[in-house]
Amino acid sequence: MAFTIDVDIVSQEAKLFSGKGELIAIPGESGELGITFGHAQLLTALKPGPVRVVNGEEQEIYYVSGGFAEVQPFKVTVLADVVQRAADLDENLALEAKRHAEQLLKDKKADANYAEVLAELAEAAARLEVIRRLKRQK
Repeated sequence: MAFTIDVDIVSQEAKLFSGKGELIAIPGESGELGITFGHAQLLTALKPGPVRVVNGEEQEIYYVSGGFAEVQPFKVTVLADVVQRAADLDENLALEAKRHAEQLLKDKKADANYAEVLAELAEAAARLEVIRRLKRQK
């Protein structure tokens, strides 16, 4: 029997997950972090991407748009601006958002805020990556 760690995934609107996991993978600012029971304490900013909660062969995947993760030896709390279950993501909507951001960058419109467009592009790409991971899982 593997050791588990308590996990809470929370958005501004609701708690989307509360349970246990053997491995929690989060998209930290410096790259993906793998958290297991007894991990050292840390606080990290999150970039848009997948949060995976693994229990044996079972895996739950969520999309986070950013936020923070607090890691304690026995608990992980993900506090995100936006959290969605991977199964609830709309691939066509994500593709359209990516195309829209790419077009804004290509056109170099003066009224487009470059940083906001890059953030929109990063979020769309992260949503698509979460969708792809979910498809590989099935």
